[in-house]
Amino acid sequence: MRLAYCTAAILLAGGLLSNSVSIAMAEEAKPDQQAEQKPPEQKAEAKDGDQKPADQATAEQQAEARIRQEIEQYRDAAAALSPTAGAPECVWTGRRIATLLWRDDMDTALRYIGLYDRFGCSSQHLKLAFRCMVEQGPIDPKAQDRLAARVQGCWLDPQGLTTTATGTAGGSTARSGTIPN
Repeated sequence: MRLAYCTAAILLAGGLLSNSVSIAMAEEAKPDQQAEQKPPEQKAEAKDGDQKPADQATAEQQAEARIRQEIEQYRDAAAALSPTAGAPECVWTGRRIATLLWRDDMDTALRYIGLYDRFGCSSQHLKLAFRCMVEQGPIDPKAQDRLAARVQGCWLDPQGLTTTATGTAGGSTARSGTIPN
């Protein structure tokens, strides 16, 4: 009886092993078959490793443009502001704090304020920049680009009533009855 069980177990294990080997061999053959089944245009693209799809190239160009724009914003801040407000670490943390305060995330803003102070950044400039943001009125919470533009504009010129990035408060409010963003 024991011999029958042992023999059955060995045959079962051998069958499973041969089945898994055949599956592995079939999976190794699939990439070659897929390459053969591709249309001629796709085969040419696969051979040219340097050529990228247009969408990917466009996305990379947009990402590079955003990086250049961000670097330019830091340079503008360094040129326009005092060293305690225009240093890159002060600009980055200060804008982040202003954004967090705008979104009513006080706990996180307080943690960043500790970092901001540790960098030796100007607390007066942070106060003025946030005041500038508040004086300009509400922003649509879904319009993140408008919030970022307002934060940047108020950081560079906290005394300005409106910034070119957020638009001017004009006569459109009297006609539509809404608060400008």
